Amino acid sequence: QVQLVESGGGLVQAGGSLRLSCAASGSFFSINTMGWYRQAPGKQRELVASITNGGGVNYAYSVKGRFAISRDNAKNTVYLQMNSLKPEDTAVYYCNADVVTRPYRNIVGYWGQGTQVTVSS
Repeated sequence: QVQLVESGGGLVQAGGSLRLSCAASGSFFSINTMGWYRQAPGKQRELVASITNGGGVNYAYSVKGRFAISRDNAKNTVYLQMNSLKPEDTAVYYCNADVVTRPYRNIVGYWGQGTQVTVSS
């Protein structure tokens, strides 16, 4: 069984910063791509940023230049540094990981439970 545990959400004023963390635990071979998604009330879940196990990154246009994704492969942890936050960044943020599972190396996508980020104007 694989678990993703997120932390770091909260309430911040516009222009402020937050750092989200997501740690994977359990028994698995490795993790391929890790990413952050968000879902605002009444909207579909959308990709915010992703990072491959080799360090290749991808960002949604709306967060480019403000957010930075990184990972620590030794700790199976992905981070999202969010700067210059805007009210429209308010959403539940979810961590996602493509895990190479035991024993047959099937790749399975796992989700965290979500963490609320609220940006006040």
